[in-house]
Amino acid sequence: MEAIIEFIKILVPASVVLYAVYLMVRTFVAREIELKKLEVRSRSIETILPARLQAYERVTLFLERISPQNLLIRLNNPAYTARDFQKVLLDEIRNEYNHNVSQQVYMTEEVWNQVRNAKEDLIITINESAGQVAAESTGIDLSKKIFEMTMDKKTDPIGHALSEVKKEIQQTF
Repeated sequence: MEAIIEFIKILVPASVVLYAVYLMVRTFVAREIELKKLEVRSRSIETILPARLQAYERVTLFLERISPQNLLIRLNNPAYTARDFQKVLLDEIRNEYNHNVSQQVYMTEEVWNQVRNAKEDLIITINESAGQVAAESTGIDLSKKIFEMTMDKKTDPIGHALSEVKKEIQQTF
């Protein structure tokens, strides 16, 4: 019986010490895991941040390039008929969009939808304008009609998309 009491006298303090060591090691390991997670997160931010900023820049440039005032002036050629100019405009918008479509992975779905809707709205405006000018009209006549229809709109979808991109950049950074 005395041997059991002596064994318990040794076992209880040893168990308490062992449990305390276990708690300390567990806390230390948990803290090290958190530090590693933070390190990985900060390294990924260092890698993704420049790509994300570049995506916002490219989408901003896309919106600026397809805005009617820039697009029509840049692509207008007096030799174009209205139908030829319509085709050139639509091809340019689609090429610009296809060149920048991968940027959507760096922004929220809501903002990307605004960008896509602005592009689609411009395409609709161009097609409606082309439908309202005579087939023998010049590209300049089509440009005037597009400007008129753009000015008649209550909201500017491209300007709205651009402001949403800027808001998202400001919220992110």
